[in-house]
Amino acid sequence: MLKTVPAVPIAPRTFMVTTMISVVYLLLSVWLVGFKVDQLVLIAIFNGLYYASGITRKFITGFSIFMVYWIIFDYMKAFPNYTFRDVHIGELYNTEKHLFGITTATGKVTPNEFFLQHHTMAGDLLSGLFYLCWVPVPLLFASYLFFRNRPLFLRFALAFFVVNMIGFVIYYIYPAAPPWYIQEHQFNFIAATPGNTAGLKRFDELVGAPVFQSLYAKGSNVFAAMPSLHSSYPVIVLFYGIKGRYRYISIIFAVIMAGIWCSAVYTSHHYVLDVLAGICCAITGITLVERGVSRPGWFSRFVDSYLSKII
Repeated sequence: MLKTVPAVPIAPRTFMVTTMISVVYLLLSVWLVGFKVDQLVLIAIFNGLYYASGITRKFITGFSIFMVYWIIFDYMKAFPNYTFRDVHIGELYNTEKHLFGITTATGKVTPNEFFLQHHTMAGDLLSGLFYLCWVPVPLLFASYLFFRNRPLFLRFALAFFVVNMIGFVIYYIYPAAPPWYIQEHQFNFIAATPGNTAGLKRFDELVGAPVFQSLYAKGSNVFAAMPSLHSSYPVIVLFYGIKGRYRYISIIFAVIMAGIWCSAVYTSHHYVLDVLAGICCAITGITLVERGVSRPGWFSRFVDSYLSKII
């Protein structure tokens, strides 16, 4: 439950440290990815909440884990994975068709190609609504846990971070083009290809607003389809929903999870293989965090120390 946290005077050293972090972040961001208003907004949110009150200070300290994830994700734009390794285009496509291909009158096609030809208005609307859940749902659930169960909140936040780091490493080890890339460019590699809404464009057209167009314009790299972290996030949410014994909301999480998995394939953003890889990433990250917390060692000590700052 929410505790009343008395105001604590900010020591000059603390003020200097937070200011230095903000300045270094801004300068580094401008150097790596160029200046964006988003950077000032992030700095304002962090400093505003840190100095507003005791409870908001604890809140933003806990949520700093998510902020670090976002910063790393943003900085990936400065180091495109296709400059380190060859992008896998045809290999992944052919494997998908071999394992999950659907036989039609004109031959075998991938599930993405099948849905490209057999989509419906209801499917377009639902896929867009489910895909909009992939970030808000984890953040809303994290906020709920912060006020209800902070030890579980910290485990959830750390699992979210670890799963993303696993996914980011794989992006650089195995750069992979999404299904829509082949639909647009066949098997030709085109560096710095801009983001694409793919099947989600139909949702934008239905609602009459560039919802996904604006989101995918900010993508760090289109050659990061494997694994599907869109598919990882709902697994993390469902696991900690069940672990916290939130029975009814966990049912909702399960529906959202299945919806996001199906939508990823339906809209040509991911192959079934990408979804399965995302699920494996989530299971691996959750397992690492849960084992690390339960066993004596540096990780459990780190968790205890971090928890003491937000309790």
